[in-house]
Amino acid sequence: MIKAAIFDLDGTLLNRDESVKMFIDRQYDRLSKLIGHIPKEKYVTRFIELDNRGYVWKDKVYQQLVNEFDFVNLTWEELLQDYLSEFKNNCIPFPNLIRMLEELKCNNLLLGMITNGYGQFQMDNITALGIDKYFDVILVSEWEGIKKPDPRIFNKALEKLNVSANESIFMGDHPKNDVIGAKKVGMKGIWKKNFQWDNVDADYIVDDLMELPPVIENLNKSY
Repeated sequence: MIKAAIFDLDGTLLNRDESVKMFIDRQYDRLSKLIGHIPKEKYVTRFIELDNRGYVWKDKVYQQLVNEFDFVNLTWEELLQDYLSEFKNNCIPFPNLIRMLEELKCNNLLLGMITNGYGQFQMDNITALGIDKYFDVILVSEWEGIKKPDPRIFNKALEKLNVSANESIFMGDHPKNDVIGAKKVGMKGIWKKNFQWDNVDADYIVDDLMELPPVIENLNKSY
């Protein structure tokens, strides 16, 4: 019997690609007096390239931008601070996020989240999406001192929820960090489809978040 559903955040619940596009567009507008000599499209495109879908931290991204574009009145630290304080105002959820969480809660599932990243930054984004109240446990890699796909972070979430691995599913967009990481500890690994990868070895694949409740229902029929 599936008793718990645990999720990744970026690329799974938070539409990070669209959120980043909105953020960087607005950052340019906010700071246009200082960076307006660079065409907006050029600034936005280069940031998105360097960001590498979130797998490069922003200190490196902004250092590179400052060097390439020769900003004289703006430091990479100031740009990074703007990112840290403003990104939460640009969080775009995937469709049906709240509806899915409501349905899982109505079905008496325990809900957890494991996200790689910086603690307060990730919590600010979770709060901005308005979903913190649905989760029984939230683990952020910086605060835990371990990150996915390390089995210890999956096992810690299971322990806090007081469920076994075979009573839980994990859904994420990264084949190795999320799906394989979860499967290695004995959970069902569900892949939230992402254009970056193909042929992911997952127990189930979902595109829309509302596909998850029927998947769990299906799993429970087989127990």
